[in-house]
Amino acid sequence: MSAVTGNASAGFTTRRRNLWPAFVARRLLRLVIGIVVVVTASFLIMQLVPGDPVRLSLGPSAPFSLVEQRRADLGLDDPLIVQYLHYWKGVFGGDLGSSILTQQSVTSIIASRIGNTVTLVAIALGLTLFFSVAIGVTVGGLTHNGRRPRLLGAYRIVASTLNVVPEYLYGVALVVIFAVTLKLLPVAGDDGFKSLILPSLAISLAPIAGLSRIVRVQTEEVLSQEYIQFARSKRLPALRIYLRHALPNLLTSALTVGGILLGVLVASTVVVENVFALPGLGSTVVTAITQRDYPLAQGALLILGGSVVLVNLIIDVIVSLLDPRSLMRDS
Repeated sequence: MSAVTGNASAGFTTRRRNLWPAFVARRLLRLVIGIVVVVTASFLIMQLVPGDPVRLSLGPSAPFSLVEQRRADLGLDDPLIVQYLHYWKGVFGGDLGSSILTQQSVTSIIASRIGNTVTLVAIALGLTLFFSVAIGVTVGGLTHNGRRPRLLGAYRIVASTLNVVPEYLYGVALVVIFAVTLKLLPVAGDDGFKSLILPSLAISLAPIAGLSRIVRVQTEEVLSQEYIQFARSKRLPALRIYLRHALPNLLTSALTVGGILLGVLVASTVVVENVFALPGLGSTVVTAITQRDYPLAQGALLILGGSVVLVNLIIDVIVSLLDPRSLMRDS
């Protein structure tokens, strides 16, 4: 019997090893397609803006010669395909152009503001994954097989309500409670790590509510599996059953959905950074569009979109390492 089991395990390992090249090739292809879409979308933003962005940024009283000179400097007089190819060249070379208003390098402006946004999204994603898994597993375990129906009903009502509240309302409520009333945290601005706590909570509360519901359902399904019943029949401690047998299967689902939610978290920074006056890429996008500084808006959106594509690739790899069966499902 042990020889049969060993052969099956060896066969599974060999098959998994053979699936890796195709998995890597598919993920790299998705990465390339995603980058092409992001770069093209960020480039077309300026083209779709009604009117002349240079004239809009300089104002109606700007001399015609100045407008034409600025357009020539930005390459806006070239045919669209030439501009598109030049934009790709700048992306590969790390040159995203210059701000129309300040004439500063867009790359340098983004570099000075990207830290807050990366930290904000990283904290929010960590909070989302940790609390959604903790809450979902706890509620799923407590209500498994129809137990505690009142707890399940209350959880569903609370989670459904929290999931539909927009992030800016969370931001206002958190400011009133923790900044104005309790005076524990700064109201707004860039004051180190403390200034990131409330924005992180504001953009993670709704995703926590939504993802925890998915984890709860997955917990119900996993706890009904035969291998969990077998582990219980061996009288293993409940904590060991959850951590060693149930949690790895739940983490793959949470990480997969978390990768999808990453785009939501990044998009939320555009609103939340402005609510908390936090200098980051989200607030940069809004300010640049308001001031008609479209090269800066293009660059910020390019970095935001590209980071989502890249992190999703990393999450796919992590999921495949945690659950090798995903390689087979993906083949």
